[in-house]
Amino acid sequence: MATSFAEMCSGPVTFMGVPYSHDLSSAKAAILGIPFDCGVHPFRIGSRQGPHSIREQSRLMRPYNPELADYNPMTRLGLVDCGDVRLTPGRILDAYERIEAAISEIVSRGVVPITMGGDGSVSHPQMKVLGRKYSGLAVIHIDSHTDTTPPVPGNTHNAGTQFYYAATEEMIDTEATYHIGIRGTTYLPNGFARTRSFGYNIITLNELLDRGMPDVLRELQEKLRNRPVYICLDMDVFDPSCAPGVAAPSWGGFSAREGIAFLRGLAGLNIVAADINTVSPPHDTNGMTAFLAAALMYEAQVLLCRYLGLDAPEQV
Repeated sequence: MATSFAEMCSGPVTFMGVPYSHDLSSAKAAILGIPFDCGVHPFRIGSRQGPHSIREQSRLMRPYNPELADYNPMTRLGLVDCGDVRLTPGRILDAYERIEAAISEIVSRGVVPITMGGDGSVSHPQMKVLGRKYSGLAVIHIDSHTDTTPPVPGNTHNAGTQFYYAATEEMIDTEATYHIGIRGTTYLPNGFARTRSFGYNIITLNELLDRGMPDVLRELQEKLRNRPVYICLDMDVFDPSCAPGVAAPSWGGFSAREGIAFLRGLAGLNIVAADINTVSPPHDTNGMTAFLAAALMYEAQVLLCRYLGLDAPEQV
């Protein structure tokens, strides 16, 4: 069979094989990799490699869920993979400017960015852009840490300061923002008091389990239904038994089943961006953290389809 040279060659590896493109004219959502970490973590550097690993593991994902989403969400959304932001890990402020510019290109066209990091610091420039675009932006921050650490001389930006700046620079509505799944140890005292002083809501993992996931989801649905919502999910909210490849693992976290169920429970909210971060391939086992991150990105697409009314099952 005669084929052209282009047909003989494969293109770059993309998320679940969607087209690699910067043409957003027909897209309702776009994938963007942010291969960045600050390079200042005392023990674990490697989240800069996260987007590549997630794309590789996304090959294991399939487009149809006959029980819950019997349609191809990528096709419904016209999803494209824009590739990675071109930046240099460790050059923090320069990287923030580049991330901000790339996210601005996507949201200015009315397209929902679905991003993959990268350590948690990549949320800083994303919130900056989204907060300008959407008045009253609420954040559902699913993490084991609140990331409201105050800066110190010589270490003004890291993977734990982004929600400090989001509050002090008034990027988001802190009173409509929830830190969910918080647990474990910290370097500084009074972390919860400091976080609440900014107006943030905290639902620890222990509280979530005591109240029950349906009750917590009901609160989020009631409080955030008419707001633009940015989902920021740090993979260390999961227990290291299912997500070992993260920068700051903490025992006693979500199981994979619980995390997926929680994300599904956000259906109906106006999600204007989704950010899955802190996959660190050098610390991963058989790509399992990256594979779980890919599954969560798929679930984010399903949420968008449901909100936009694009979730009708495909006809036989």
